[in-house]
Amino acid sequence: MIHPTAIIDDKAVIGNNVEIGPYSIVGPDVVIGDDCWLGPHVVVKGPTVLGKGNKIYQFASVGEDCQDKKYHGEPTRLEIGDHNIIRECVTIHRGTIQDQSLTKIGSNNLLMAYVHVAHDCMVGDNVILANNTTLAGHVHVGDWAILGGFTGVHQFCHIGAHAFTAVNSVVVQDVPPYIMAQGHNAVPRTINSEGLKRRGFSKEAIIHIKRAFKTLYRKGLTVEEAVAEIETWQAPELNELIQFVQNSSRGIIR
Repeated sequence: MIHPTAIIDDKAVIGNNVEIGPYSIVGPDVVIGDDCWLGPHVVVKGPTVLGKGNKIYQFASVGEDCQDKKYHGEPTRLEIGDHNIIRECVTIHRGTIQDQSLTKIGSNNLLMAYVHVAHDCMVGDNVILANNTTLAGHVHVGDWAILGGFTGVHQFCHIGAHAFTAVNSVVVQDVPPYIMAQGHNAVPRTINSEGLKRRGFSKEAIIHIKRAFKTLYRKGLTVEEAVAEIETWQAPELNELIQFVQNSSRGIIR
């Protein structure tokens, strides 16, 4: 299952039923879980842990030193969950000691060609990063978020669960959960109603989310006033939105 031209360091740990293609390189302190597939010319550098069933396509660079002048070779980490698809020429960098020394990607994600995930990013589960999406350092992306092609996200920004960005969006502030954002710089357009339907949100829940969007963005209230009003509705699906907005350090898109 390992091509004879692949170079596997003796300190790497390779699971069962792993396939590694021609001319791929797996460095020391790399752990590759069962049933992973690495195509040709893939480079994985440690400390990096890959879970089960991941597919990494040609010319991807996974676990490389970060592009940060503050980085001086500290032993930082990359952790990737299960059943992710990492397409051609994707680059994923390890963390820095200025944060948690960790870059982390969850499970069941699709990273399309030429995506870049920088140091200290935290990506949840079931996320789609379309072609050429770029996450700067310390970006957090919530579960089920979809970032359209050529989306650029400024460092330290957070993207909420079930959020959606249109192609060529530039995100310089936090995008709350459920929101569809578009533009340079990205602004809120509406809620991701179609995505919510596909994920089983009830009609009533979507109505509450739409009402919350209008309260937050269309009634002329301050963020604090809008959140205070939304809290009185006591709708469970809005708890994540409320907590996200209250915890935002960069401020939400407006």
